Amino acid sequence: MTRFVFITGGVVSSLGKGIASAALAALLQARGYKVRMRKLDPYLNVDPGTMSPYQHGEVFITDDGAETDLDLGHYERFTGVHARRADNTTTGRIYSDVIARERRGDYLGGTVQVIPHITDAIKDVVVAGTEEYDFVLVEIGGTVGDIESLPFLEAIRQLRNDLGHNQTMCVHLTLLPYIPSAGELKTKPTQHSVKELQNVGIQPQVLLCRSDRPIPENERRKIANFCNVRSEAVIAALDVDTIYACPISYHNEGMDREVLRYFGLPFEGSPDLTRWEKIVHAIREPEGEVKVAVVGKYTALLDSYKSLAEALLHGGIANNVRVKLDWIESEEFEKSGDIAERLKDADAILVPGGFGERGAEGKIQAVRYARENGIPFLGICFGMQMAVIECARSLAGLTKASSTEFGPTSEPLVGLMTEWANGNELMRRREGGDLGGTMRLGAFPAKLAAGSRAAEIYGTTDIRERHRHRWEVNLHYKDRLEKRGLRFSGMSPDGVLPEVVEYPDHPWFIGVQYHPELLSKPFDPHPLFAGFIGAARKRAESK
Repeated sequence: MTRFVFITGGVVSSLGKGIASAALAALLQARGYKVRMRKLDPYLNVDPGTMSPYQHGEVFITDDGAETDLDLGHYERFTGVHARRADNTTTGRIYSDVIARERRGDYLGGTVQVIPHITDAIKDVVVAGTEEYDFVLVEIGGTVGDIESLPFLEAIRQLRNDLGHNQTMCVHLTLLPYIPSAGELKTKPTQHSVKELQNVGIQPQVLLCRSDRPIPENERRKIANFCNVRSEAVIAALDVDTIYACPISYHNEGMDREVLRYFGLPFEGSPDLTRWEKIVHAIREPEGEVKVAVVGKYTALLDSYKSLAEALLHGGIANNVRVKLDWIESEEFEKSGDIAERLKDADAILVPGGFGERGAEGKIQAVRYARENGIPFLGICFGMQMAVIECARSLAGLTKASSTEFGPTSEPLVGLMTEWANGNELMRRREGGDLGGTMRLGAFPAKLAAGSRAAEIYGTTDIRERHRHRWEVNLHYKDRLEKRGLRFSGMSPDGVLPEVVEYPDHPWFIGVQYHPELLSKPFDPHPLFAGFIGAARKRAESK
């Protein structure tokens, strides 16, 4: 029997529902249960693919090519279970599907309404393809009380009746603020939040209370009494120094035991948290430190690079070092030009993905500095493209080398991809078409050249990585650039699309067209990030 755990949030946004959900899933996994995670987002966009990173943070890509909420990255990093398109939906997608059915006549001329048609569609998304799992954890985005969330909350209320209370439960994440002048935690925001949830017909069974300090027993009993839950079901979600300590912290507070007790499952004993103890130990007690300069264009909101930051941390775990990130807005180099002063202390330089011309020249300068000074370099997606353009300009004499993404150019080192293979299907795109979902999205195979540094790092010549981009490096320039030392060491299986470039005579210089950060886990660091931070450590120790 599949059991559904619905996670809602109240009081304020950004309390960490995604991490809380992922930590609970990790605890259930550690007890031997098979889990799957899903996210319901109340915004009207069909998906976050066309949103600015400043609006919604990074877009997380699944193997099957879905552009999803960044919380799915947390789900994968905590559980190791690869997310799918079906694991993230939005109000926009639900309404689009329902309206499409209405246009086809599926409702036989009936009046289409929020109840039952929208709520039925939401319920179908929640339960679809979940038969093989012991637990399905479903996070509802937004904050209880928002108008946008009401159809999702109503669908949950109905599912509780449809499936039965022995197969469903609700966990509500709230905030317990500490008021210094009063010298106490205040429970009233949590009481009001739960009352708001009860007003739509949902009674939570567990309260997960974010707090910067332990909850006194008196306040715990007060919350339980006013919110109609057991005292043991008031769980302190204490602040921790690393998100990977959350499974340990939640277990110590009794979170997994309370969930299992509710479902009538054995809850005595402890889960095997050895994996998380090792990760936390590596983070808290590193052997050294490296400094990585990340030269990007969305550094004002670090959620834009959430998976990247985590993957670099994982690389540090693999090498027993603390990774100190220096976030640099690439336009800074275009304005000041004093790049040497800004990057002189960096043990490694990374240029991440992005879209548009803004900041591109600053990224190219960062690439050149890393190449000329023998600093370990990793270019991801747009970063690889800038590395190719830098080689063309600086080494191949193509001073007008550019990307058609920036406008017409006589030397299109990077161009719009109009056709590509996705398995047995030929995908096509036209310039000026819709932006949403029209990129090369999802996991694609690549072949690495035998004897290349990339093949050595991966330990194989056959890889499969996740992509998200519209422009590709122009293969017609391959021979000219390779004569100047830039090796095209990874290609698509048909030999048409460049996937990896590297300088064999550089200490460590690799550019990749895909996004390796999306596959990295704290317990299984991606080999590129492990190798990159390993090279940074070697440089730091040689100073």
